[in-house]
Amino acid sequence: MHTAEVIWTSDGDFASGQYSRAHLWRFDGGLDVPAAPSPSIVPPPLGLAEAVDPEEAFVASISSCHMLWFLDVAQRAGWNVASYRDLATGALRQSDGVVWIPRVDLNVEVTFVGDTPDRTTHLALHDKAHHACFIANSVKTDIVVNLS
Repeated sequence: MHTAEVIWTSDGDFASGQYSRAHLWRFDGGLDVPAAPSPSIVPPPLGLAEAVDPEEAFVASISSCHMLWFLDVAQRAGWNVASYRDLATGALRQSDGVVWIPRVDLNVEVTFVGDTPDRTTHLALHDKAHHACFIANSVKTDIVVNLS
């Protein structure tokens, strides 16, 4: 079982809508993460620009899961990975009155030690990682891997 505790306490005039949306995510390992809606949706002072918003956490969880599976797949295939960087992006869109993130782009830069796989092999490693990723298997969002 995976858990995350979400904690919020009113600090304003809730009835009028003038209350902070800032809250805390507490994870089972003891980490507390400040969270709030995206400042583009709820700007300060009712939001908190420095906090992680659910949309960027969604994009980050997809990227992180994919990376962890890619590292496993690459290592098992005999490739020596020195570094992995992803500037993942996703944007809210409206479709049929529903706002969602229909696509996440993983903009991946991988550095290998020694032999480097050709582009086809490299993409095949990512494809295998994508199909193994628990998060990718749990969402309807299209996930696209772009190699740098």
